[in-house]
Amino acid sequence: MKALRGGRVLLRRLGRVRALVLDVDGVLTDGGLYYGGQGEALKKFHVRDGMGLRLVQEAGIAVALVSGEETGIVRRRAEKLKIRDVFEGVEDKRRAFDSFLASRGIAPGEAAYVGDDVNDLPALAAAGFPIAVADASPEALRAARLVTGRRGGEGAVREICDALLAARAGKR
Repeated sequence: MKALRGGRVLLRRLGRVRALVLDVDGVLTDGGLYYGGQGEALKKFHVRDGMGLRLVQEAGIAVALVSGEETGIVRRRAEKLKIRDVFEGVEDKRRAFDSFLASRGIAPGEAAYVGDDVNDLPALAAAGFPIAVADASPEALRAARLVTGRRGGEGAVREICDALLAARAGKR
């Protein structure tokens, strides 16, 4: 992680994270909007982010994806990664965050939320571990306790997953 507020205490607490909730556009993708010749929307996902998400799930961390858009692309990516909790077309990301945690019996203090823009602020404020990607908006960066060294869609999620796994293993 590039920037860290909270030091070693925060890293120890990071090892207790039971849920990882991620915004999609700007976090799992680079935030760009790509359109094919027929007008179809396309999104680019980083393969190492996907592997990181699989590894944290295998370690027992529940994962959910939250997107303001509803294109079906996110659901297809989630299926490939075996992520069953996908919230698309979401205007209130805090509500989706709360709903997911309630369905799993996880307290907000045991959850990390990763965002990149102002529409993520309510969920970032509710999370025990608010995280922003390196190229997030200034507001999201201020709301975060952890900031990745990598940009959204360029391995930032893998960086987070590696930190979660290392913290669980007591390596941080």
